[in-house]
Amino acid sequence: MENKGLGELRWDVFCQVIDNYGDIGVCWRLARQLAALGQSVRLWVDDLASFAPLAPALDPQRPRQRLAGVDVVHWPQAEAAGVEPGDVVIEAFACTLPASWPARMAARARKPVWINLEYLSAEAWVADCHGLASPQPGGLGKYFFFPGFNARTGGLPREAALSTRRAAWDDVAARHWLATRLGVNAAPDALRVSLFAYADPPLAPLLDAWIAGERPVLLLVPQGKVVRALAAALGVTSQQLAQGVTRGALTAHSVPFVAQDEYDLLLWSCHFNFVRGEDSFVRAQWAARPLAWHIYPQQDDAHLDKLEAFLAVYLTGLPAEAVQTVRDFWLAWNRGGAPDWAALADWLPLLAAHAEGWAAHLDGQRDLAANLVSFARAKLE
Repeated sequence: MENKGLGELRWDVFCQVIDNYGDIGVCWRLARQLAALGQSVRLWVDDLASFAPLAPALDPQRPRQRLAGVDVVHWPQAEAAGVEPGDVVIEAFACTLPASWPARMAARARKPVWINLEYLSAEAWVADCHGLASPQPGGLGKYFFFPGFNARTGGLPREAALSTRRAAWDDVAARHWLATRLGVNAAPDALRVSLFAYADPPLAPLLDAWIAGERPVLLLVPQGKVVRALAAALGVTSQQLAQGVTRGALTAHSVPFVAQDEYDLLLWSCHFNFVRGEDSFVRAQWAARPLAWHIYPQQDDAHLDKLEAFLAVYLTGLPAEAVQTVRDFWLAWNRGGAPDWAALADWLPLLAAHAEGWAAHLDGQRDLAANLVSFARAKLE
């Protein structure tokens, strides 16, 4: 089974589902992008039930199946006799390989490239650690591979022609998709906002501002824990929220959880996107719309360092007052404070143009899958 040449490599991507969608969202996107580059990919997942909402064609009862050119395999199957590691083995987000795999990897005549795919961060130290090796027993080496926002890192997941497809998605297409796919009719003058967050964001200040505002706001909330929080804040049931609830200038709808590719369409169809974790955070940047990030909380507020590091990079070039307004808003959103929507709204036209420029900047860099392929080939030569 040794690979002949270095055109098509065999990849094993291991993913343990931590927060329902974040880790598997990144891994599923990466696996498909590797396959689109002509690579042979097995994606090992420990929780197929949590994976299924992102990929409706997936059958969580089947331990092995092929989707979008990727072999999707339930994690326990990796310990079966006769399963040989491929040319590249990726531990996504510091998960631990199945117990037998280091020995199986060491037994190969040409040792696989072992990669620890790290979490995304804009912190300065990331570029210095990207690509570093950690020697392992059996003659193996493990490399730390960091996604990131500049050419000294591993880049971001991105499909071919993504920016072209997004640019073609105009307001007519957006309103048609919302009406036909989600059953939501958007008024032409409404500010469309998507809300994907963890369970405990400070909703009340935003709702108060939207309800009392002069411009109509259409709030679209994918199914998840925040739906219950929003329904409680509005004094309605989750079932009523699914039908649409209007308070003053605000109309709020919960909407079905859509497949991964369709989530892009939701982001493109909105003027402002609240996102969480990692995958939706990256997709919101590719959407070229203003955003607010609900970062995954860590002990001792370590996540706030990551938040500040990204803001320092992302907000470069904006006027100082705009930078402070966005920073205050994001920190309040993540600390349970009082996000000031009225102050942020004054900057939305400028932030929209800035988001377009940021997406174009990222589009000028090589994507994560292409960087991984180049890295692996260089190590195997």
